[in-house]
Amino acid sequence: MLKIPTLNTERLVLKGVTMEDVPSYSGYFVDYDVIRFLSAEVPWPYPENGVRDYIEHVLLPQQGKDRWAWGIFLKEQPDQLIGCIDLWREGKPEHRGFWLAKPFWGRGIMTEANFPVIDVAFNELGFERLVFANALGNIASRRIKEKTGCELIGLKATAFVDPLLKESEIWELSKENWLRFKNR
Repeated sequence: MLKIPTLNTERLVLKGVTMEDVPSYSGYFVDYDVIRFLSAEVPWPYPENGVRDYIEHVLLPQQGKDRWAWGIFLKEQPDQLIGCIDLWREGKPEHRGFWLAKPFWGRGIMTEANFPVIDVAFNELGFERLVFANALGNIASRRIKEKTGCELIGLKATAFVDPLLKESEIWELSKENWLRFKNR
C-alpha cells in the first residue's frame, strides 16, 4: 500500500480523501451539473448517504492499493474539498476520473490539479501509459486533456448520467509523451 502523497501547486493542495471530507464532498458533488458527465454507474438522483457510503466502502478500502484519490483544496480554504481526482490501476478503459464543484469552474483549477497527479502516476506508481475518457461534448474535460499533452485515439459508445450523452472520447498519454510535453 502506498500512502497518498500530499501534492502542492501554486493555488492548490491535493491530499487523500478522508471521512472528514464527507460534508464538503457532498455539498459540492451532489449537483446534476457536476454529475451529468459521469458514467451511468453513478446514480441519479444521488442517494442521501451516497458520498459517505462511497468514501467509506469503495474509496478508502482501495486507497493506496490499486486506487488513489486526491481531494482538491484551495490553499486559502484548506479544509474545504472542492473537487476530486481518482486514479486507478485497471483501466476500463480509462485510468482517471475527476470532478470539480461548479463555483470553481473556468479558473484552470482542474488542469493545475492534474499535472502533479500525472507526475505521480508516471514517476511513483510505474504507469507507462494512461488512458483517459470524457463524454463527447464535454468541452471543459476535453480541454484539460489537450492542456496536458494527451492524444485523442478514438470514440466509444458509453452510458452517462445524462441520458442524452452516448459516446466517450478516448485519450492516451504515454510517459514518454508526458515528459516531452512538460519539458517543451
